[in-house]
Amino acid sequence: MIDRTELLQAFDTLLQPERFRDYGPNGLQVEGRATVGKIVSGVTASRALIEAAITAQADAIFVHHGLFWRGQDGTITGWMKQRLALLLAHDINLVAYHLPLDAHPELGNNAQLGLKLGLQAQSRFGEQELGFLGEPQTGLAFATAQALCVHVAARLGRSVTLVEAAPRAIRKIAWCSGGAQGYFEAAIAAGADAFITGEISEPQAHYARECGVAFLACGHHASERYGAPAVAAQVAAQLGLAHEFIDIENPA
Repeated sequence: MIDRTELLQAFDTLLQPERFRDYGPNGLQVEGRATVGKIVSGVTASRALIEAAITAQADAIFVHHGLFWRGQDGTITGWMKQRLALLLAHDINLVAYHLPLDAHPELGNNAQLGLKLGLQAQSRFGEQELGFLGEPQTGLAFATAQALCVHVAARLGRSVTLVEAAPRAIRKIAWCSGGAQGYFEAAIAAGADAFITGEISEPQAHYARECGVAFLACGHHASERYGAPAVAAQVAAQLGLAHEFIDIENPA
């Protein structure tokens, strides 16, 4: 068991939240017991994850999507009350890091997504340099965007929405996990042949066809399943804590 402040210091040191302009608070969002022996990591602080963490006898939950976001009305009703009531009743700490968890160069969502897909990052792009740009690792080659789509679907275990563009080999690949469809134009400017993210909105299909760059949407949750367990596992090992990743299925 360690003091909660030691755990939070370890996360802050690793993820450096002060470097980011974010959409909600990074770090401790709900205070629980003062000592921590086990961390459960997950993608989103949903009721299902909180209930699973209670069953797993966790002292702290570490997530990418926390409870509080800029623009919320601030009322504690409905689903928010239910989640908070569970955390408070069981004295569990909720720790959340959003953009810092996306951006970490080795353990973050984008770095881990690249590893999962066999992509080697060479540079960064976009606002706050959250996007990664690189090439397939040695032994991987994609003659078409469709070939890349089949590969991504197989690696992530889910269907992928593909907007094909000019017929060409895919050599430079850009990626940014989650709801990063707004980074597509920056990926095009960076010289990508294809862009991989979690979601697609109406404009991106037109950009892909008009600019000749393929767009692949592979699911918000599916693209962000890897950063939280990687970070939590490293911090847990560093501090001598138990860690368990619990993946709550989400089709989005």
